[in-house]
Amino acid sequence: MPFRMHELRELIRLIDESKIDEFEMEKDGAKLFIKKGTKEQAAVMTAPSAPEKVEVAQSPAVAEPAPAPSPAPQAAPAPDPEPKRAAEAGDDAQLHKIVSPMVGTFYRAPAPDADPYVQVGDRVDEKTVVCIIEAMKLMNEIEAEVRGEIVDILVENGQLVEYGQPLFLVKTE
Repeated sequence: MPFRMHELRELIRLIDESKIDEFEMEKDGAKLFIKKGTKEQAAVMTAPSAPEKVEVAQSPAVAEPAPAPSPAPQAAPAPDPEPKRAAEAGDDAQLHKIVSPMVGTFYRAPAPDADPYVQVGDRVDEKTVVCIIEAMKLMNEIEAEVRGEIVDILVENGQLVEYGQPLFLVKTE
């Protein structure tokens, strides 16, 4: 793979913090093009991917389950990882968060009928693929980038994730 995830994250961060509006790069035959938009354009582009915006602004059918049935089941798992993280953080300062490098849909497995890439308790290394983030019809494999053990999976399969959102907790070696 010509572009490594950590390189892409760093490029995006640097471009985001700079006054550069467009960036183009070619590496080993692969081309990368990044274009910054205005905040208004960014909101329009991310609105279909952002669950709150879609639920509240666009679809009453989606908005109804979110306040009643969906948050109750989602609310239970969401607070559950919080206490785990707090307890583990107190016990071990060697926890690393694997975060989403982009906005998209989180998938634990390469196909609906396939086994998940990783489970809690699995050992990973820097090159281990831990999940897929689908963004704009492209499947992006996310690598652990650290060596250690998966101690928590912080998002549900099929859940929309934001840039920088923690996906996994890894106890580093």
